[in-house]
Amino acid sequence: MRKNIKIAAAAAATAAIALGLTACGTSSDPGAKSETGAKADTSKALVVAASPTPHADILDFVKKNLAEKAGLKLEVKEFTDYVLPNTATETGQVDANFFQHQPYLDDFNNKKNTHLVSVGTVHLEPLGLYSKKVKDLKGIKAGQTVAVPNDTTNEGRALQLLAENGLITLKDGVGTSAKLSDITDKKGLEFKELEAATVPRALNDVDAAVINGNYAIEAGLKPAKDALVLEKADGNPYANIVAVKKGNEQDPRVQKLVKLLHSDEVKKFLEDTYQGSVVPAFGTAAKS
Repeated sequence: MRKNIKIAAAAAATAAIALGLTACGTSSDPGAKSETGAKADTSKALVVAASPTPHADILDFVKKNLAEKAGLKLEVKEFTDYVLPNTATETGQVDANFFQHQPYLDDFNNKKNTHLVSVGTVHLEPLGLYSKKVKDLKGIKAGQTVAVPNDTTNEGRALQLLAENGLITLKDGVGTSAKLSDITDKKGLEFKELEAATVPRALNDVDAAVINGNYAIEAGLKPAKDALVLEKADGNPYANIVAVKKGNEQDPRVQKLVKLLHSDEVKKFLEDTYQGSVVPAFGTAAKS
């Protein structure tokens, strides 16, 4: 069993409200002050919020194999939604998070008035179309129902995947902000919008579903094998990132973590463990 601390959504929300100060420093100086004016204690563990799979698994690998030698104390807190990791990072309940891509973070900052920034990309989890009722894209026909994530960026991403594979037609220029109302030709398909984490559980109730890579893996699916179609990795803006509250980018613990996540050891771990379902994205510039 992993030793990560799993947090129920309600408890995390309560704690996030109660804790209002950031814990990280803003300089490589061990005595550097954060935006709140409090000195950072770099001897303390770096607390990172993460989705269970693959993010917490990747961090566990770093913790067990690389962190001690690098002088980094690492604590992982698992969250199972896409909201609380960011609010917890904003309030200082955790020092950083690892679960999202840049477009989602940009949208979250805009809507929630948070002040979070990326400190580095790590990997891409190709979003895919899955089905338990048809074997290939030709089996998707008029009258069938397709489930898609309901958050702004992932729904747009899902609709782009469907459009690129000829299942729908979208208005020109809508890009990753596409909504169901931007579909100009549904080609007879019906759509069911669901919270991203619940989409895999809907596979038995719909004809097909567009599922985020991490949730597909958690559900026992193998994206590289089971998806009817996957996003292309080349030029993909959805690489997953490590994020912190603005002003804490230079916390020495954060810098150590990013360096370790970009190591050859982690690259090999991703390739060996996920075999194309999670793709290294080291050095890829985060895009908005």
